Amino acid sequence: MNNHDLTRRDLAVVWHPCTQMKDHEHLPMTPIRRGEGVWLEDFDGNRYLDAVSSWWVNLFGHANPYINAAIRRQLDDLEHVILAGFTHEPVVRLSERLVAITPPGLSRCFYADNGSAAVEVALKMSFHYWLNQGRKDKTRFICLSNSYHGETLGALAVGDVPLYKSTYGPLLMEVMTVPGPDCFEREPGEDCEQVAERMFEAMEATLARHAHETCAVIVEPLVQCAGGMRMYHPRYLQLLREACDRHGVHLIADEIAVGFGRTGTLFACEQAGISPDFMCLSKGLTGGYLPLSVVLTHDQVYDAFYDEYTRLTAFLHSHSYTANPLACTAALATLDLFERDDVIGRNRRLAAVMAESLAPLKDHPHVADVRQHGMIAAVEMVRNKTTREPYPWQERRGLAIYRHGLKRGALLRPLGNVSYLMPPYVITEEQIRFLAQVMMEGIDLACRD
Repeated sequence: MNNHDLTRRDLAVVWHPCTQMKDHEHLPMTPIRRGEGVWLEDFDGNRYLDAVSSWWVNLFGHANPYINAAIRRQLDDLEHVILAGFTHEPVVRLSERLVAITPPGLSRCFYADNGSAAVEVALKMSFHYWLNQGRKDKTRFICLSNSYHGETLGALAVGDVPLYKSTYGPLLMEVMTVPGPDCFEREPGEDCEQVAERMFEAMEATLARHAHETCAVIVEPLVQCAGGMRMYHPRYLQLLREACDRHGVHLIADEIAVGFGRTGTLFACEQAGISPDFMCLSKGLTGGYLPLSVVLTHDQVYDAFYDEYTRLTAFLHSHSYTANPLACTAALATLDLFERDDVIGRNRRLAAVMAESLAPLKDHPHVADVRQHGMIAAVEMVRNKTTREPYPWQERRGLAIYRHGLKRGALLRPLGNVSYLMPPYVITEEQIRFLAQVMMEGIDLACRD
């Protein structure tokens, strides 16, 4: 088997995600044979440093020996069982541990298969809570501009990235979209905290007018990942929590991409000192091994569904593979690694190296912003540094960075004009410097006229 043979077979039968398949007439895909640590290896023996954690899921490296061993042990006992009317030890242990490490008050775990499904659960659960409380008028949701929460219809509706959403507009529920606290849009002399406070005025006004019909506000804490890795200050979350409490509206924290150490703390909400009403987790939950997501909520929500069967208040939402034992075991092993090693402390050191390595790009004539929250760092290219005029998206400048990265042995997958690093936590300081160098070279190539 070689790269060419597998690619030929793939193109005959596979439709790839987030891809214009016609691109593969001139942009060869990369078949991967095996992974180890931060490295992916193709069938021709080429290696690629996984700078994007394989779509932000891999925390402790590919084929991690500890997670591998845990899954093998579980495989001999139980591969899957229905979770309606049955239970198993991995899901109980995982739920106990998640309740212990997430923000205070989150006491109940409801499982699904992936991030989008978790968002769907949170939206439905919030709506259904108010319905069970006799509040039939509460049917709407508020989201932030430039937000992304997944691509199933409910999750897509509460997002605001046109590339993903606009085509399906006729199928989506109407939501209220409020200008977000994106620090990239700061005014001269303004810091990120001031941006957060200024931009919160729009949210406060929207809640004041529409709280009576609003179920929940949904946000990605600190980093809007799919929206170009745009970042904001924790102060916004503090103000939002206070306002949701005052106005009687739920707060949904979508930590699918930013949870499990990505922003410098185990969960992004910790940096604001808040507890949401619903927290959605996925991606790094299983260390990048198997699909699994969970929505955590508190007893007040749980109790609103707890009643006699004939009252028809139960939350009748299900997935066939809910809390799959193998996936739960991978998640437990992932949490073990957080407990066994000082992962957050080591990440802070790695994040400092990332900041130092990317700092020279601040002076690049076509870089408008270098930003970072913990182990997520992003570099935004522009046509004009002074006016921040962007490159037209049709020019696909980021594609040059992607191609250059593959030639140099690095998997970099820019989001339009934004190139970023979001690597596995087992990366070394030397490897971070290598990725920064490759990114700089790629940006130089991408910005040539």
